[in-house]
Amino acid sequence: MPEQAIVHDTFVIARSFAKPPEKVFAALSDPAKKQRWYGAGQQNMQTFKMDFRPGGAETATYRMADNTPFPGAELAHEGRLLDIVPNKRVVIASTMALAGHRMSASLCSFELIATANGTDLVFTHQGAFFENADGPQMRKDGWNALLDQLVKDVAA
Repeated sequence: MPEQAIVHDTFVIARSFAKPPEKVFAALSDPAKKQRWYGAGQQNMQTFKMDFRPGGAETATYRMADNTPFPGAELAHEGRLLDIVPNKRVVIASTMALAGHRMSASLCSFELIATANGTDLVFTHQGAFFENADGPQMRKDGWNALLDQLVKDVAA
């Protein structure tokens, strides 16, 4: 059997916030706030643009750090906002490319659920990983780190 060209994977990550849905939604919808938590990590964010509306675009480019497997390589994210319900959900379809090579396509859903203590966020990532992709586990690890940063930013 030939090697599978696309690896499909879905994972779900949950986080709880001691803040109302409006505060969490602001961190997803305000470009300056999103850039702060979304740009966290090993890469150097070079650009970040977000047109937060259904059909709007979101782009980010990073320069991979020296301590990564691809030092100096550009990592590019291009997304399209598919659905937005204020204080309830954001759905984004996106692609990732490393050094000009598209490596994945994803559907990411952020669901905000009001609770007695604040907000529960349920993040679902549905991905198609192509040849030479980072793969499902590395992507999940990356999103865990990003969502941890989101929790810190919303709490501040």
